[in-house]
Amino acid sequence: MNFFRRVAVQWAERYRKMSIQMVLSLSFTAVAAAGILLMGISLIWRFSSVSEQMVAENSQRVLAQANMNLDSYLRRMMRIADTVYYRVIKNTDLAEGSYTNALGLLYEENRDDLVSLAVFDSQGTAVSSVPLSSLKTAADPAGSQWFQAASRSMENLHFSTPHVQNIFDNPDAPYRWVVSLSHHVELTRDGVTESGVLLVDMSFSGIEQVCRDVTLGEGGYLYLINGDGEIIYHPRQQLIYAGLLEENNLTAAGYRDGSHVERFQGQSRQVTVKTVGYTGWKLVGVAPTSNVLGSSPQLFLFGLSLLLFAIFLMAFLNFLISARISDPIRRLERSVKELESGLDVEIEEGGCYEVQRLGHAIRSMVSTMRHLMDDIIRQESQKRRSELEVLQSQINPHFLYNTLDSVIWMTEAGQQQEAIQMVTSLARFFRISLSRGKNIIPLADELEHARHYMNIQQIRYKNKFTTQIEALPGAEELYTLKLIVQPILENAIYHGMASAEDDGRICVRAFREGESLVIDIEDNGLGMRPEVAASLLDEDRPEVRTSGSGTGVRNVHRRIRLTFGEGYGLTIMSEPDEGTLVRIRLPALTREEAARCQQGEVL
Repeated sequence: MNFFRRVAVQWAERYRKMSIQMVLSLSFTAVAAAGILLMGISLIWRFSSVSEQMVAENSQRVLAQANMNLDSYLRRMMRIADTVYYRVIKNTDLAEGSYTNALGLLYEENRDDLVSLAVFDSQGTAVSSVPLSSLKTAADPAGSQWFQAASRSMENLHFSTPHVQNIFDNPDAPYRWVVSLSHHVELTRDGVTESGVLLVDMSFSGIEQVCRDVTLGEGGYLYLINGDGEIIYHPRQQLIYAGLLEENNLTAAGYRDGSHVERFQGQSRQVTVKTVGYTGWKLVGVAPTSNVLGSSPQLFLFGLSLLLFAIFLMAFLNFLISARISDPIRRLERSVKELESGLDVEIEEGGCYEVQRLGHAIRSMVSTMRHLMDDIIRQESQKRRSELEVLQSQINPHFLYNTLDSVIWMTEAGQQQEAIQMVTSLARFFRISLSRGKNIIPLADELEHARHYMNIQQIRYKNKFTTQIEALPGAEELYTLKLIVQPILENAIYHGMASAEDDGRICVRAFREGESLVIDIEDNGLGMRPEVAASLLDEDRPEVRTSGSGTGVRNVHRRIRLTFGEGYGLTIMSEPDEGTLVRIRLPALTREEAARCQQGEVL
């Protein structure tokens, strides 16, 4: 059940993603294909039934022809036996003459079909035989099946199953296969009649030739059995005798003449039976039912091609019809998609009545949305400027408080010269900070601003750390948001340098990376755990108004994102006792782009 439920969910999901043209095309095509398939299946079923009937009739005709040929062959052997009996045996007294010359003449006339002719008395002693005359040492004619069958039924002719000729020595062909015809005869000796048996050994190749020439289509074959189901001829007779192949001959012996359908060894097949007169033998034709359609491959392929062409034609026509119905809807949907990109698109009002009304409603909605969006853009622009001004106001007083605190401390300590230098750097620092009211300034000014700030802090901390500030080639002409480096340096001093020894180091390096400007601020201070470093940029982190609390860092991060978007901002990487690296990522702004950004345009 879970499998079917998953399949249903998947198809439902695909259906939701389909276009209306695809839904209409598939629906029409599915209905048409189902009708065509049902019609095709009924035609194929009808064709299969007719084909089975035709195969059965063809098999019966073939078996009738084979029966006629086999009957003709057997009648010729029976006439030979009658000739021997009525013209030779009946007219010859063994006390006065012999059968040998007459038998020899008959043998010469029919030597292609005969192996031997022989007459035996009631004790199984050979009276006369041609062309073979020497009995095998172990031969026992009286004990042979053919001899006993002739002795039991004196009026009938008896045919044996194929066997190797085992009565006479034949050095030229010691293992020749024969079918024995035996008949009870009356021998005359000194005018007295006595019982005997006439033996006509027919060459099995004659029967084999009649059966082998029969063709029952691809995979079909014919075999010959006697009334008890014993195989007389089979195209794979040697494999059956060796036990490598099986045949349903015993069941076929019980079939009446005609066509039957049976299942043998997992295969359905059509069996046609024809009884051979005078012998009780049965010709059995076998044709696999799987080859019924295969018997007419061209017709089958033509029907299949016609069916596929009909389905293709219906699918093509359905596609054209559904396209004509869905094109106005698709054009309307495409216009709506273009509206998502902020394009000024004219909404088309075409198609049927319902689609026209829908287009008119969307056009009215779009007009209203444009007015609302203009209002929202103006409000968002004002809101963003207000937030930037608030964040800026948080940075300057924060730094000014810390710097003036240091000036007061140095003045009280009598360090007037250092205080003068600090105030001078502070004045230059704020001159750059003002930047004539501009929020986007050259990178060189921002780095100069950072140098003045570090001069102030080095005086305060008595050169406990060194500073390196540089811009690599390719970055000098770029522009940046002002007052973003100083808060990071302030944080680095309070977190890393305040408790360091005299070997502290802070490096500022600006470089271009693709379409971004990257500014790295790295120190070798105490560092912090990665989770603490990550929390410095967390918007949900409580505000802590203490020195080095990270407020300035978070404000810089927010200012960058408010100005340039979520793809920019700060990344902090730190490990305890290994220092801290703060990476600032900004868009690489040229002079023209900086001017547009200063005016509030979106880059």
